[in-house]
Amino acid sequence: MAKKTDLRPVIKLRSTAGTGFTYVTTKNRRNNPDRMRLSKYDPVARRHVEFREER
Repeated sequence: MAKKTDLRPVIKLRSTAGTGFTYVTTKNRRNNPDRMRLSKYDPVARRHVEFREER
């Protein structure tokens, strides 16, 4: 039986504002094989910025 983490690995999304703030989430490798890029709120910068997946 396949593990739960095989298809949905845990990833870290790091802020591009340079604050070092991160979000932790999972992603579906089958639907999103490339690195994720999301616009989310950075409380350190106090604005919405782009967060990129780091491995």
